[in-house]
Amino acid sequence: MKDQITLFISGGGSNARQIIHYFRENERVKVAGVLSNKPNSEMERFCAQHHIPFFEVLGGNFSEYLAICQQLDTKWVILAGFLKKIPKELILAFPNRIINIHPSLLPNYGGAGMYGKHVHKAVSEAKELFSGMSIHLVNEEFDKGKILFQHAIKLPFNATPQEVEQKVRSLEMIHFAKDLDVYISSFK
Repeated sequence: MKDQITLFISGGGSNARQIIHYFRENERVKVAGVLSNKPNSEMERFCAQHHIPFFEVLGGNFSEYLAICQQLDTKWVILAGFLKKIPKELILAFPNRIINIHPSLLPNYGGAGMYGKHVHKAVSEAKELFSGMSIHLVNEEFDKGKILFQHAIKLPFNATPQEVEQKVRSLEMIHFAKDLDVYISSFK
């Protein structure tokens, strides 16, 4: 039986789309569903085209997230641009099986309020020479779970936040799904 993964998103879903494409014909891992905490008709259409259930779970009712994950027979929860803090009840339901992507080389530029453009702006303002992405397990603290993978990329001198975002996004598109496959498959 394939390991069922459920993707949680808050934004446009670019990482989720990449993951869905990557696992489309995978023999070990299957995307069971996508849960979004914001309306996202474009992602809903994309999921329908790929025969993947899409759920809008507005607000912070994590009991509903848990119920949907159980309905989908979820084994792994993947936060693919999900911006809400995961509550203890969900962490206990999926111990060491909730994985997040973060757009910096943790522990730098992590924590509450540090996501997306906020991270890229902070990296730019600090005139960092490198940035990157971190894939980590989720625990009860923002961005403090065990780091599973990191990928770094050299930045242009005095990189703007937009340049940092572009460089980090390119890493995410190359590595996120592949790293998930490696990590999840190591449990077989």
